[in-house]
Amino acid sequence: MQVHIGACVLELVTGDITRQTTDAIVNAANSRLAGGGGVDGAIHRAGGPDIMAETRQHYPQGCPTGEAVITAAGRLPTRYVIHAVGPIWHGGQHHEAEQLASAYEKSLSVAVAHQCHSVAFPSLSTGAYGYPVARAAQTALSTVIAFLHAHQQPSCIRFVLFDSETYAAYAAALREMQKADATIT
Repeated sequence: MQVHIGACVLELVTGDITRQTTDAIVNAANSRLAGGGGVDGAIHRAGGPDIMAETRQHYPQGCPTGEAVITAAGRLPTRYVIHAVGPIWHGGQHHEAEQLASAYEKSLSVAVAHQCHSVAFPSLSTGAYGYPVARAAQTALSTVIAFLHAHQQPSCIRFVLFDSETYAAYAAALREMQKADATIT
């Protein structure tokens, strides 16, 4: 699925984020930037040890929830990895939506600061962190769309979703937003 927000493109695809050739891919990192399972583990395995070495050197204190930092991409076919720390789901009463929105917004700000014209995101916090996919899709897409309206960059944002269920949740959320906002074409 693809829509336009001004001159920018927002895409939804299923696939493997480690194979994306965008300027940057976003890693669903933990706050220690210590590698892990899911997207995080896949990115570190595909990118090699240079990514971990750089996070240890430049970010020895890790990265707080709702924030994002950037490294080179090692052996990945992209220039950068943006390590974003989404929240662990605790029932929605502990500022999870605000923290998730912040992780997306900070990732985009870092991407723009590093002149990235294209960025690929996974569905942050919906794996091991347990965030409900439909809620995460609403927050992720509304945050990205608001950023594109405000900044008109990056020119391409792609959500690379791991499975058909996650894709369906994001597509449903995006279709609803498109109905409510005539500027999403």
